[in-house]
Amino acid sequence: MQAFSKIYERALDRKGGVEALNQLLPVVLSRDELAAIPDSCYLSMIAKGINQAGFNWQVIENKWPQFEEAFLGFDVEKLALLPDTVWDAYLFDTRVVRNWQKIEAVYKNAVFLRELAEEHGSAANFFANWDEQDQLGLLQYLKKHGSRLGGMTGRYFLRRMGKDMYLLSRDVILALQHAGLDIADEPSSQKDLKRIQSCFDQWHVETNLPYSHLSKIAAYSVGENYPADYVVERMGGS
Repeated sequence: MQAFSKIYERALDRKGGVEALNQLLPVVLSRDELAAIPDSCYLSMIAKGINQAGFNWQVIENKWPQFEEAFLGFDVEKLALLPDTVWDAYLFDTRVVRNWQKIEAVYKNAVFLRELAEEHGSAANFFANWDEQDQLGLLQYLKKHGSRLGGMTGRYFLRRMGKDMYLLSRDVILALQHAGLDIADEPSSQKDLKRIQSCFDQWHVETNLPYSHLSKIAAYSVGENYPADYVVERMGGS
C-alpha cells in the first residue's frame, strides 16, 4: 500500500497548499460533543438525508423549516407514540414530501432512536461511543435496525452529524485503487469493504488523522479535484 504521505502531497498540490486544503476538511466532533447533541437532531438529520435521496438537495434544504414544524421538531418520544391516523394525514401535508415510504421512515427511525435511548441513555450516546475502527459494523447496524439507512444515506448522516467516518465516493475509491488496494470499482462485498476499513485503519495509525479527513484528502488527490471544482465537489461529497 502506498504511504498516505504521498497521497497528502498530491492533494496539497491540487488544492493549493496546507491552508487551502485544511479549509475543505469536514468538522469532526469528539465523543463528548456527539453525546451532547439532542436525539431530535439525529432524527432530523436522518430524515433530511432520506428525503434528499433521489431529490434536489437544495429544495429539501429550503423546505426544512416546514419539515421541522410538521414533524414536531423531530421530537423522538412524541413521534414514536403518534397514532396511525396522524401518520396517514402526513400524506396530505404540503409541508413535507408526500411520499409514504419517506414519511414512514420518519416514524420507524423515531422508534429506532427511542429504543437506542432506552438502552444507552440516549441515541446520541450510542452513536458517540461506537468505535471508529468498526465503521462496517455501525453501518450494518443502521441498515438492519433503522429504516432506509443502507448505502450512502447512513454514511452521509453520520458524517453530517460530525461522526468520524470515511465515505466511499467515486474519487475515494479511485484513490484507494491508485494506492494499491485491490477492490472493485463499486465495492460492495464484505471482502472489499473489510479491505477498505483495514486500509483506512493503517492510514489512521500512520498519520493520526481522523477518518473523515483521510477520505476527503484521498478524494482530493485524484480525478478532477482541483480548486475550480470545489462547488461541484461539495454537492457530490467525498
